[in-house]
Amino acid sequence: MNLAGLETETTVEFNDSRTADEVVIGGEVQTGLPHDRVVAQLNVIRARAGLGHFARVESKNNFPSGAGIASSASAFAALTVAAAAAAGLTLPEHALSALARQGSGSAARSVPSGFVEWGPGAPGRPDTSFGVTIAPPEHWDLVDVIAVVSQKHKAIGSTGGHALAGTSPLQAARVAAAPARLAVCREALLTRDFARFIEVVEADSNLMHAVMMTSAPPLFYWEPITLAIIKSIRRWRAEGLPVGYTIDAGPNVHCLCLPDAAREVERRLRENLDVGRLLVARPGGPARLLA
Repeated sequence: MNLAGLETETTVEFNDSRTADEVVIGGEVQTGLPHDRVVAQLNVIRARAGLGHFARVESKNNFPSGAGIASSASAFAALTVAAAAAAGLTLPEHALSALARQGSGSAARSVPSGFVEWGPGAPGRPDTSFGVTIAPPEHWDLVDVIAVVSQKHKAIGSTGGHALAGTSPLQAARVAAAPARLAVCREALLTRDFARFIEVVEADSNLMHAVMMTSAPPLFYWEPITLAIIKSIRRWRAEGLPVGYTIDAGPNVHCLCLPDAAREVERRLRENLDVGRLLVARPGGPARLLA
């Protein structure tokens, strides 16, 4: 589910007078890994376009970066769409999605609109792995109330976590059962079966964090408030409030609910759990050019 209102705005300018790539994120010139990841993605696009010029990239988010709210997915989707246009490439959506994946895997799903399924593609064929819209934003008016319990940048990001996943004894079983979970999720989404949808979404989230907690070394992204929100959401749902949770690689909790429950979920998070910052989003997308 791509989120309307949580946005990355990126500009890319190639210039034959430049002697190096410059990367500015959130108003700060980047060095080290953040710079190198952007340059690596520029190199993929330059090679595709047959372009030799360096670029200036400027990017900003209107939501916390590196805190488990898919900032890398949003950023590399925006970078890919902007850089491809600046390089003179005219590509269909699936090709842009496949390119974005090379910068950040989950960026593949941030290019199309609404509810997106990201296919694995063929082994050794990155061009065949891309996101496809399976339902437009208006298909289901789900609300994502994001409980921002920490805005700190993660010490180990999603890429590092993926590299460690294979060290967990649970990873093989998680991957083997993924197609079955995906099938249930797809059907529940298309039929707007909230109870079934939340059941599989929560199970998948729990499995992902179980893998991270049992990797070597283990990754513990949750904070005490994260677990308190999980327990509260399960209790609220048992009491009849239609809400569930999912958690990316970070401590912040995505509280998915039906529209009529959104304000009550917000109220309980603020008053019962003292969550200081909430972000509220509905289905949105796609990544697009602004000019």
